[in-house]
Amino acid sequence: MNIEFLDEARLEFLEVLSFYEDKQAGLGKRFKAEVDKSARWIASNPDLLRVRHGGYRRMNLRIFPYYIPYIIKGDTIWILAVAHGHRKPHYWIYRKGQVP
Repeated sequence: MNIEFLDEARLEFLEVLSFYEDKQAGLGKRFKAEVDKSARWIASNPDLLRVRHGGYRRMNLRIFPYYIPYIIKGDTIWILAVAHGHRKPHYWIYRKGQVP
C-alpha cells in the first residue's frame, strides 16, 4: 500500500520535528524515526488497527505523545494528522473530506 500525508499533516509533522530538534539536538531525528517506523508498520498492517468512531484508524507513537490517524482509500493510506494525544481532540477530523 502507498502512504500519503495530507498537506496539513505533513506541515504538522515538520513543525513537531523542528520543535523537538530545537529543544534538544537529535530529538527531532528520533521523532522522525518513530513516525517513519510507525508509517511503515501501518503500510504493512493497514487493517489491523480498529476503525474508530468517525471512520478512521489510529496508531499511537510509543515514545512521543503523538498519534497518527489515517484512513484507507483504495490502495492508499492517507495520514490525516500527526496529532498530540492530549491537545484538541479531533481537531483534524474535517480533513477526511480533503482526501482525494
